[in-house]
Amino acid sequence: MKQQWQELAYIHWRYDASVVQALLPQGLEVDTFDGSAWVGLIPFSMRNISFPGTPAIPYLGSFPEVNVRTYVKKDGIPGVWFFSLDVNRLLPALAARASYFLPYCWGSASHEVTSESLTTTVKRRWPHVASTSIRVAFGDRIEQPDELSVFLSARWGLYSKGFGKSLRYAPVDHETWILHSATLEHLEDTLVIAAGLPAPTGDAHVMYSPGVSVRIGLPHSV
Repeated sequence: MKQQWQELAYIHWRYDASVVQALLPQGLEVDTFDGSAWVGLIPFSMRNISFPGTPAIPYLGSFPEVNVRTYVKKDGIPGVWFFSLDVNRLLPALAARASYFLPYCWGSASHEVTSESLTTTVKRRWPHVASTSIRVAFGDRIEQPDELSVFLSARWGLYSKGFGKSLRYAPVDHETWILHSATLEHLEDTLVIAAGLPAPTGDAHVMYSPGVSVRIGLPHSV
């Protein structure tokens, strides 16, 4: 598929690696930085989903999304593991569950962006209730991203469950992220704990990006 991930905030917290590892399927190893696992709450605007050789899908192909994710590796190949992905379009949620086996959830969602901040809300209705309310203010471009910022953003594949106990991997390709400094001004969230994780503690690592154009390859068993 082709799509655009626009007006995106990276909100991450440190977690004990063993806590995150306990929630991963057999065969995946939590990827760590500075001795910690990292869990992200990522609000953004999904735009213009399409397939090769086709125009963007109207209405159903653009929507706000918030995902809860961590970082993993298998046989040395790093990728993203999604605990949940919340959207306000039921058909895309069902299609993504059926094709990529990703844990999409459905409910109401909004994503509003000004020149200085973004505000995102989710009220999940299915498959179980959870919610979030996020406001992030962003500032100057980060000209030289540090190693942690690259670790959290430069991910070129995603893992998901396959049939039975198998795993699947799909490659992801896009241009280099343009990253900005950002501050978490407001957060009321139950999406993270709904994933089975403890509530985050400590200061969040926060960044903003205007977005990238993305191509996601077909998933295959690994």
